[in-house]
Amino acid sequence: MPTDVKVPTLGESITEATLGAWLKHPGDAVAADEPIATLETDKVSVDVPSPVAGTFGEALVAEGDTVAVGALIARIVDQAAASSASPPSTAAPETPVNPAGPAETPALRGDEHAPTADSVGSANDSALRLSPAVRRAVLENQVDPSAIQGSGKDGRLTKDDVLAAAKSKWATPVPAPAAAPAESLLAGPVAAARVSLLAGPVAAARPAAADRREERVKMTRLRQTIATRLKDAQNTAAILTTFNDVDMSAVIDARARYKDLFEKKHGIRLGFMGFFVKAAALAARDVPSVNASLDGDTIVYHDYLDVSVAVSGPKGLFVPVVRSADRMSFAEVEQAIAGYGKKAKDGTLSMDDMKGGTFTISNGGVFGSLLSTPIINPPQSAVLGMHRIEDRPVARDGQVVIRPMMYLALSYDHRLIDGREAVTFLVRMKEAIEDPTRLLIDL
Repeated sequence: MPTDVKVPTLGESITEATLGAWLKHPGDAVAADEPIATLETDKVSVDVPSPVAGTFGEALVAEGDTVAVGALIARIVDQAAASSASPPSTAAPETPVNPAGPAETPALRGDEHAPTADSVGSANDSALRLSPAVRRAVLENQVDPSAIQGSGKDGRLTKDDVLAAAKSKWATPVPAPAAAPAESLLAGPVAAARVSLLAGPVAAARPAAADRREERVKMTRLRQTIATRLKDAQNTAAILTTFNDVDMSAVIDARARYKDLFEKKHGIRLGFMGFFVKAAALAARDVPSVNASLDGDTIVYHDYLDVSVAVSGPKGLFVPVVRSADRMSFAEVEQAIAGYGKKAKDGTLSMDDMKGGTFTISNGGVFGSLLSTPIINPPQSAVLGMHRIEDRPVARDGQVVIRPMMYLALSYDHRLIDGREAVTFLVRMKEAIEDPTRLLIDL
């Protein structure tokens, strides 16, 4: 008796999701609790586990479909039923031969390996079990899926594998056919001039039609939610950004001096984020409005600092929350951030990991950003943007010296935070980073 697989509960107030991808296909062996599909919600991707061990029977929805919580999406044939079923015939089907028929014309540019819809839909499906998105990419780009090394789970092909193979295919030069004598093609000096013009640099620079392609990809549910929230923030909040720069010499020296001892004792590397989180906690005590939020016409002040820290994953940026960061040690902050970074890469961040947050820190410097104006994450009232460290000439004691400098940007809701408070917050951050001793003696 097949076992139904339904959409699990996804969290408070979440009633539906988008089926991102099937991880298993009909005929695949499935272990109990093994993920068979991914669901994309407004915030995270969630794996759907198999309730029993057995064989994947059938998928009842397609990738990209919207499904409600509790909806039936697949069936699993349990092990007992699968073993009692008769094994499929292994005899190869007879292939009809048509010696008198004309040879099939290759689809594009003389590629004898270009797949047809029938070959991809039958032979390759049974051998490679292509997902609908991959099958469509194979047909659109006219590549042979059996000749591509898959990088997905269990060696399966992904859409990126197909696109990479197609790019490599079109980059391979195709030998031009031998030119016929000019006399047999055109006659006279005028025709010869036409030939010389067609063979000139203008013709060589003209791009081939096959090199100009477009791809339309529907936005994921997560991307749609991010777009909506950011636009709502711009439409609702009075966002203003103020800047400062900070000399990173003291922090760099401290890391160089203590990084080995720190890692040996705590099992985690000493990074920059620990200093900035602790500095933000110190500055927020002097400027509590930066750590506050608006609830209608009421200001909500928090006596704790829950820092939303942007981390990067395969599907984009996520903002899990380091809770009560003001009460944490450097090691606890670094361990929490490193743990979230690993979960983001593994795709295991949960809804609870990203709930709440009273202040956000975004480190665009790891990607090389010099300066930015980040957008606040409602209902928070402020976000700090960190940027890359760059050697720049600065004046010290009347002398021009080179120092490792970083620009800081604080975007804030001007309805709640005045310019004086925003500048004061950044000055407190600057003082703590340039003299980390302040973090120890609470100055």
